[in-house]
Amino acid sequence: MSWAQSLIKLATYEVEVLQKRLGEIADRRLQCEMKLAFLEAEGEAEAERARHDVEAGWYQVGFWEGLRARKALIQADIARIAIEEAGARDALALAFEEQKKYEQVAEGIRLARVKEAARLETAALDELGLRRAAGGR
Repeated sequence: MSWAQSLIKLATYEVEVLQKRLGEIADRRLQCEMKLAFLEAEGEAEAERARHDVEAGWYQVGFWEGLRARKALIQADIARIAIEEAGARDALALAFEEQKKYEQVAEGIRLARVKEAARLETAALDELGLRRAAGGR
């Protein structure tokens, strides 16, 4: 395996690792968004319960304060994860660029080898033709 192929293989591995990391981050964000949706549904259910139960009204203020605090924590987590996700996307984009550069270098090397082989073959055929021409005189 050539050094260029080794670099491509390493770059591909790095891309795969970063893709996996990005997937994990997206999963965490989705889980937080689902928790937030659950809290909102819980708040709506509690509001409906309070409308029908006079006793529940006494606890409504404490419930809403606790719900706001829990929502704020989850929203802060979502914001933090969004920043982490943006960083992971940037790192993945850079890794893709590096991989593409290595692939282009490897392709350039391959084309140079093919061109050199064709040049050597042409030179050998020219020399053979000159020898035949000189021997046929």
